[in-house]
Amino acid sequence: MAIDQGTTSTRAILFTEEATIAGSAQREHEQIFPRPGWVEHDPEEIWANARWVIEAALEGAGARAADIAAIGITNQRETAIVWNRRTGKPIHNAIVWQDTRTQPLIDALAEDGGPGRFAASTGLPLATYFSASKIAWMLQHVAGAREAAEAGELLFGTPDTWLLWNLTRSGDGGGEPVHATDVTNASRTLLADLRTLEWSDKLLQAFDIPRSMMPEIRSSSQVVGHVAEPAAARGVPIAGILGDQQAATFGQAAFRVGESKNTYGTGNFLIVNTGEEIVTSRHGLISTVAYRLGDEPAQYALEGSIAVTGSLVQWLRDNLGLFSSSDEVERLAASVDDNGGAYFVPAFSGLFAPYWRPDARGALVGLTRFVNRAHIARAALEATAFQTRAVLDAAQADTGRELRELRVDGGMTRNGLLMQFQADVLGVPVVRPRVIETTALGAAYAAGLAVGFWPSLDALREHWAEDVRWAPSIDDAERARRMRMWEKAVTKSLDWVDDDVV
Repeated sequence: MAIDQGTTSTRAILFTEEATIAGSAQREHEQIFPRPGWVEHDPEEIWANARWVIEAALEGAGARAADIAAIGITNQRETAIVWNRRTGKPIHNAIVWQDTRTQPLIDALAEDGGPGRFAASTGLPLATYFSASKIAWMLQHVAGAREAAEAGELLFGTPDTWLLWNLTRSGDGGGEPVHATDVTNASRTLLADLRTLEWSDKLLQAFDIPRSMMPEIRSSSQVVGHVAEPAAARGVPIAGILGDQQAATFGQAAFRVGESKNTYGTGNFLIVNTGEEIVTSRHGLISTVAYRLGDEPAQYALEGSIAVTGSLVQWLRDNLGLFSSSDEVERLAASVDDNGGAYFVPAFSGLFAPYWRPDARGALVGLTRFVNRAHIARAALEATAFQTRAVLDAAQADTGRELRELRVDGGMTRNGLLMQFQADVLGVPVVRPRVIETTALGAAYAAGLAVGFWPSLDALREHWAEDVRWAPSIDDAERARRMRMWEKAVTKSLDWVDDDVV
């Protein structure tokens, strides 16, 4: 079983030995926007939803705890949750990875050494994206939090840690809950050293975070505990943890150096495997842990993180009411031949890779009286493809490897119009596997390897199979023109935030 705790929903999926889906359940949680730039989730709602989907998936498949070899957890990364170790109650809503409230703290830290101040040890730029500044914000702004943290009463975790702690917390008080994370999630906090794979006292001190709050860092594939709640899964070993994008890479069987994938979800995330070598990007990507199996050496990767792709479609649906269901965006966008000259830069949380411009904000440019809602829908989809091209160009520049095809996964890959446009913009084929729920599959793989359900990485690789392939259909000159217009649109989104606007 995989528990996939994502930015918009939580799912449980049961996989067979052949990596086919035997049962699943999903439930969305509320997106909370207290102020512009602030994004929150209710951790207790997430835990309640996790319990529900576990029970519903088992019931739907006619399965019992005894039928489950192991559980793997995958999760939205960087989202920060702080809770009381005695009561189990969060001290504040989870602060989501997209949240930008901590920019003043990031700016203050960057005054000494710039955005790359900690990059040598973490692989990451100073940015609101990562967990550290979110923890610091809660300790500073939640009444009594600093004192409680210093007294050892508070715990921090990304959603994997929150779920693991609750899954292993017995209602009758028997045994201590497991407070742990894995190397992939730890590498996204701005608090862990990429080489030692341990929490850095220097970084904890810089953000003024007590070490007692931090979870133990474990491998991505090993037994870390057993389920206490819900009762329907009691006793099942929890044997895998991977941040969602690393899990998708694992599910795509991208285990070798140079192999890559691009996930299309709330945001887009390109990961390129670099093996045991930590490659430092010179073109706006970040260095991260790809996975670690048991006691084997960690495998690393370069990543291009894009904040807003699928969530832009959700924004068109919920905020503008252009359609009632996200599935309708493809039909609406396909009703026009092109974008009508409109370009959409969805810098709602600033621009992530490869630009790293927190001062950017969303811009819809090139508007004339000719542009209608269908053109805007098409421009929104095209923004996903343009941003992906930008991070792939950066990856090729960093690795010196030419892209021959792009393996894709995630919910947006069901959109054929988008996938064709992606192939056109890249100039290489785009390939979708038969199982597009590769994030959940990767978590299941990690757990299954740990308990011997699958024997090896080679066995997992045999399960990958191509489903659909999209080939480029435009020439180089048109491809270059479209990218030139996109980059021009990006310049219009920059330098928007000033000292009085957050």
